[in-house]
Amino acid sequence: MIGLSRTLEKEKNAESETGFMSAWIKRINFFSSGILAAHKITASSPDQDLPTVGGLRKLGVNFSLSNKETVQKSDVLFLAVKPPIIPFVLDEIAPDIQDRHLIVSCAAGVTISSIEKKLSSVHQFPKVIRLMTNTPVIVREGATVYATGTHAEVEDGNLLEQLMASVGYCVEVEEDLIDAVTGLSGSGPAYAFTAIDALADGGVKMGLTRRLAVRLGAQALLGAAKMLLESEQHPGQLKDNVCSPGGATIHAIHFLESGGFRSLLINAVEASCERTRELQCMADQETVSPAAIKKTTLNKVKQTASKAGISLFNNKYPGSKKH
Repeated sequence: MIGLSRTLEKEKNAESETGFMSAWIKRINFFSSGILAAHKITASSPDQDLPTVGGLRKLGVNFSLSNKETVQKSDVLFLAVKPPIIPFVLDEIAPDIQDRHLIVSCAAGVTISSIEKKLSSVHQFPKVIRLMTNTPVIVREGATVYATGTHAEVEDGNLLEQLMASVGYCVEVEEDLIDAVTGLSGSGPAYAFTAIDALADGGVKMGLTRRLAVRLGAQALLGAAKMLLESEQHPGQLKDNVCSPGGATIHAIHFLESGGFRSLLINAVEASCERTRELQCMADQETVSPAAIKKTTLNKVKQTASKAGISLFNNKYPGSKKH
């Protein structure tokens, strides 16, 4: 869990802190964007020996082994753990949730209503926001959507949007669209990396060095994305602009179409979306031992996760792609 302040560096009218559960904090690099000081961030992780933890300590981020301690020191709480772990983290921290707390779930497939239901047993009106972002937040080019819960206030959504807009694009959507967003932009960077890797292979096959091929492939996608975002043209029109009659590019496009290129991408988005819904079912079933979570020791968590076929710390699920 990661906890942080409601007071941003550009808005110093109040005092509060932010808490993050897990080393996921490195992905949402608020302090590099200048919007939040590192000393106002507290993260809890069962493994304090991770290289990521050591690096963030040097930047001034506070770390704790205890989720409860992070809650007590924070106002905005990011639940940045695997979906099956969410129910047990909520059980652990629920008694410490107060009116000042805003709960932000970053777990794929975990619904706002399921979190509110868990917390409502000890707190009548929990303020919950569901978030889906992606790894390019590391370079402040992320794509983030969020949905607000029953009791979250307008200023809560505004705060989250200000935070996430500092590391990329951020927009509010209806919650029932978030699973689709996970399949598109949440998993999208993996699709792009796979495409660049394949393009580079093609370049190497045709005689380019690997280093040059990777750089050219990445630059081609970066430039194309920027052209699209800065223009009002449909992507199909921009594609047509590259394809001269009888030229090399239209021949290449024909080859892609013959191989089902579009259908593969559509199917990939669908597969990721469906897997997200499966993860919600896993969370609802609470298949990971609550004893492992409450003890918050790395070995216990790993042991329980292994029995369930789930990896908690390397972002890999059986039969799924990394978000």
